[in-house]
Amino acid sequence: MLRRAVLVLALLLAPALAHAEDRSAGDRAAEAAIRARLAAWTEAFNRGDAAATCELFADDLKSDVRGAPAGDKAAVCARIARALAKSGGKLAYVCQIHEILVSGDLAMVRLTWVLTERPGGNALSRDEGMDIFRRDADGIWRIARFMAFAVESESTPGGK
Repeated sequence: MLRRAVLVLALLLAPALAHAEDRSAGDRAAEAAIRARLAAWTEAFNRGDAAATCELFADDLKSDVRGAPAGDKAAVCARIARALAKSGGKLAYVCQIHEILVSGDLAMVRLTWVLTERPGGNALSRDEGMDIFRRDADGIWRIARFMAFAVESESTPGGK
């Protein structure tokens, strides 16, 4: 009797477990795609390519950054372009991804951005952030919302 109950339970759970495995494979693919998008953004910024940096953002982007007004895609892209133009190729970002959670066509990424100055690599700022990615109709993951705030540490100006 117990054997039969276990067999019935196994048969009932099999479709759900198979679906969970499919979903986790999809989540892994989404995570890899998002990591690649963030790496491409970092490379574009570090080579001074303002136009390529803006490809990461959705057209309906909304952003909140401490010390700056709420921004849309145009404002964020303009801010990046100004920073790159002023820096003369001296600015570079390092991206540290802490966590990616995927749910269907949405994903949340918790990360740290460290802005450095070349050639010495001195840390200028460290921002903690949370990005909400959305897989758009073309299948490409883009940031639709993000929040970032500067934090002080031993490796940034004003840190302990």
